[in-house]
Amino acid sequence: MKELVIISGKGGTGKTSIISAFASLAENKVLCDADVDAADLHLIASPQIDQRNDFMGGNKAFIEERFCTECGLCHELCRWNAINDDFIVDNLECEGCGVCVYFCPEKAIEFPVQNCGEWYISKTRFGPMVHARLGIAQENSGRLVTLVRQEAKKLAEKNNLDLIITDGPPGVGCPVIASMGGASAVLIVTEPTVSGRHDMERVAQLAAHFKVPAMMSVNKFDLNTDQTLSIEKYAETKGIAVLGRIPFDTALTKSMVQAKTVIEYDKDSVSAQAINTVWKQISKYLNDN
Repeated sequence: MKELVIISGKGGTGKTSIISAFASLAENKVLCDADVDAADLHLIASPQIDQRNDFMGGNKAFIEERFCTECGLCHELCRWNAINDDFIVDNLECEGCGVCVYFCPEKAIEFPVQNCGEWYISKTRFGPMVHARLGIAQENSGRLVTLVRQEAKKLAEKNNLDLIITDGPPGVGCPVIASMGGASAVLIVTEPTVSGRHDMERVAQLAAHFKVPAMMSVNKFDLNTDQTLSIEKYAETKGIAVLGRIPFDTALTKSMVQAKTVIEYDKDSVSAQAINTVWKQISKYLNDN
């Protein structure tokens, strides 16, 4: 079983639009949306949820008034100022570190696990999909990413599917690290801008650090061909395979408005043809390695 993780280093590069197009082209696969903080693959995939599960992660302190002697130790020790003068914990400020729980002399502080969101197993017109929704202002997105990937692997094994296509989060933080560890390969989708190049370099360094083979494609390459050439030259010096260029094309935008992939909307459009070419190279790489 192979897992291809598509990452970008920054938001707005067109990563999810390209992944959905891959979903139209690939066979025997499971879709996995690991961008749990701001999931959007479902907007195109239109999943029908078969299983809905709570995601429990992290703890929040709660002071039992009947046991509290108001000694003030928890208030003094809390570096987040989450405990007010009335000895009530502010859930938005509490970081769940547990210091107050550990040092409370009366054992008056509860530390329950929190419901931080939900994760789902769904059916789509492209095949099975595992995705999730992290609650507002909730943390532990890295743990949820790991859970979603694990469930996608179980689903692939159960259904004898040999490929997982994972939509990774933007950036280079904990969720991105959780999305790429142990992957067969990553595809970095970038754009020909200064910020696009900067963030592409950071995520490429991250992939190299974890020894995950990296490939790259420049989306909307014709918006700045000089920057595109510079990005491709950088990739070549780092041993990152450049799979092709995807032009700026209004067909991609129109397809999203209709909740379709660009392959479904207009398979003869220039962007659809370019994405098809990139997918063929990815398939060849995955088959050969």
